[in-house]
Amino acid sequence: MTAFLLDVDTGIDDALALAYLAALPDTEFVSVTATPGNVDAEQVARNTLALLELCGRPGVEVAIGARRPLSVPLLTTPETHGPQGLGHAVLPEPAGKVSERDAVDLWIEHARTRPGELTALLTAPLTNFALALRKEPDLPELLARVVIMGGSFYYQGNTTPTAEWNTHVDPHAAKEVYAAYRGRAAEKLPLVCSLDTTERIEMHPDHLRQLAEAAGAEVAELVLPDQPEGRRSTSDNTVVRHLSDALRFYFEFHRRYDQGYLAHVHDFFAAGVAAGTLEYTARPATVDVETESALLLGTTVADFRGLWGVPPNARIVTNNNPEQAFAELVSAVGSLAARLG
Repeated sequence: MTAFLLDVDTGIDDALALAYLAALPDTEFVSVTATPGNVDAEQVARNTLALLELCGRPGVEVAIGARRPLSVPLLTTPETHGPQGLGHAVLPEPAGKVSERDAVDLWIEHARTRPGELTALLTAPLTNFALALRKEPDLPELLARVVIMGGSFYYQGNTTPTAEWNTHVDPHAAKEVYAAYRGRAAEKLPLVCSLDTTERIEMHPDHLRQLAEAAGAEVAELVLPDQPEGRRSTSDNTVVRHLSDALRFYFEFHRRYDQGYLAHVHDFFAAGVAAGTLEYTARPATVDVETESALLLGTTVADFRGLWGVPPNARIVTNNNPEQAFAELVSAVGSLAARLG
């Protein structure tokens, strides 16, 4: 059993990551916290509650912490994830309510109560995690492991020429998080899933077709590039229908920016790394984040060779296996969708 503390900015690829983790039989959602990023924090929390209920995980405590980044104005991305964060998908209003507790306090409470047991998965800007580290500097020792989706090293950024979205939204938080891991034991260092490897996880329309087949859907799920934008799924399977509507928007976005009719599902890969189900390799490095230069704001820099003379503070994922990742996704989420109907 893997017990998760998750911090998300649910978004389309966060939604796929949550659906995937919900599909695994040996995962526990201890709590899920909302950080503003793809949409504002309140919308993140609503999306997350609705998605967890859709995927058969009602009753998970979902809490909000920060409403804005540490030092810069909040940027959201409706052009990438839609005005509500889930593309063309319109999920039922959740039955559950957002917790009245503060996300940062929840992280610290759970980590102290269950030392060495919890896996932290961070698929959002690192605002809440940075605030938790300020309040509890021993958090890295209390958590079993940490997986971060963020950064771009020897790879073009997806927000500026050098910066990845999550890090660019709150570069100061990311800088604080990496600084907090200086001098930690190797096994405590965060695993970082950067664009260098997450953009290899390219979801295509055929993966949706396979997912619907695995779910036993009677209606073939054909999301095709020549169809009108915004077309809605008619699948008889509820999970497939909503995920398809979300992912169609993501396909359309990537095509609009000349990347093809596909979707980079970054957060699903990070979720699989955290769950221990996806293949990857990683290397230690010393990571820092640029917070002063207007030209390079949010740029992540990795020293793999010790040129700075500073010990590693992260393990950066350097390779993965997209074919294995999508076979796992189709099998797990297809089975979940089949069970839920």
